[in-house]
Amino acid sequence: MWRDRKVAVVSYVGPDFEPSPPRRPRRRPLTVALAALVPGALLGWVVYEAVGGSDGGSAGAVGTPVSSRAPASPTASEPTDSGNDDAKQPSPTPATSAPGTSAPAASGPLKGKVIVIDPGHNPGNFQHTAEINRKVNIGTNWKECDTTGTSTNAGYTEAEFTLDVAHRMRTLLQAQGATVKLTQDGDRPYGPCVDERARIGNAAHADAVVSVHADGSAAGNRGFHVILPGSVHAGAADTRPIVAPSRRLGERIAGNFVRVTGSAPSNYIGDGTGLDTRTDLGGLNLSTVPKVFIECGNMRDSKDEALLTSGAWRQKAAQGISEGIVSFLRG
Repeated sequence: MWRDRKVAVVSYVGPDFEPSPPRRPRRRPLTVALAALVPGALLGWVVYEAVGGSDGGSAGAVGTPVSSRAPASPTASEPTDSGNDDAKQPSPTPATSAPGTSAPAASGPLKGKVIVIDPGHNPGNFQHTAEINRKVNIGTNWKECDTTGTSTNAGYTEAEFTLDVAHRMRTLLQAQGATVKLTQDGDRPYGPCVDERARIGNAAHADAVVSVHADGSAAGNRGFHVILPGSVHAGAADTRPIVAPSRRLGERIAGNFVRVTGSAPSNYIGDGTGLDTRTDLGGLNLSTVPKVFIECGNMRDSKDEALLTSGAWRQKAAQGISEGIVSFLRG
């Protein structure tokens, strides 16, 4: 897997986070890497912005969080991950169904900006296995339309988690004046497929797209990571114009996610940077606008599970992601 060279890092570690033994001494701080593309003269400023500025009134601030909601109850059927899932797979279906749209944008610093939130999977996917298993073209090859996603050991599904966080993000971003669209809002029986999810962001001429997920790795693997598009130029895919802005978006989200949630970067993906570059995801390969994925934690680890199933923590996750988007859009 191709990885970017890093010229500088920002160290941080969240409170109450006890990483499982990774490939480094336990006390060494986990880090979020700054891209090699960032000029050295601006490095200090980017670090400052990535961790949210001086106070809640900074450019990255999203506003007062909405009230937390209780965790959703487990579903009767527990979905499982697919070995080649599209980053807890985004999913596309035919572009015939209208994605969820926001209410009229309020006046605010993000007025005129369009943000697309892509809640990974769909609660109904497990009832439509034939449909989500059909192959779609992701530019470099053909891949399944979608997967069911993962779940906690107690049955709280990734699809429930992603919708809840997406709703909280929508409220926060609308309060800043943004027009917010969802690729799905639990309003369709399955999907959309990964190719349609990309088309929804493209058709909206989105200023930023974030696909929200949670991982299904082994117990002991903890933390979040942001997935960035690598350079792809094949078939219908050409990510070259969005690689640099997507990296900036991902860095802002990672820095603010740490600051707001107190969570640390993944101890099993990204070498402690919280950033991972991939070229095998249709949701990224087919995007023509800045887009990243975020895996908010590992649903199969008991400590991460306690966070992911907490309404209060999901509110923090939504705020951290949203403040990263705001910071990116405001430069």
